[in-house]
Amino acid sequence: MKDQNLKEFCGKWLKSWSGNRPDHLIEFYSDNIFYLDPAKPQGIHGKDALFRYFKKLLAIYPNWKWSLVELFPNEKGFVLKWEAQLSAESESKKFYGVDIVEIHNQKITRNEVYFDPKNLS
Repeated sequence: MKDQNLKEFCGKWLKSWSGNRPDHLIEFYSDNIFYLDPAKPQGIHGKDALFRYFKKLLAIYPNWKWSLVELFPNEKGFVLKWEAQLSAESESKKFYGVDIVEIHNQKITRNEVYFDPKNLS
């Protein structure tokens, strides 16, 4: 993907994390996805398992907002520095993290998410 296309893809993908729409979010991922975050350090394999996780996760945080801080394209996809806000009312609940994202055929095949989980409490 070209840099501009990556930025557009990333903008749409980050937006899909808000609003408790796991059915929309999961469409960005391939069937053979590997996903990892601080709550799932062993990782999740496969789209069905990830969809179940997203349904629970997005229900807990339906109003969080994600925004791109910096994008670093690479041969497999990109590394993303992001900012998240738990809710529009909670300016003090902003935190930052990094995603490693690999893409094949316009679908995310690997998504590793790194941030300090104490920010979610």
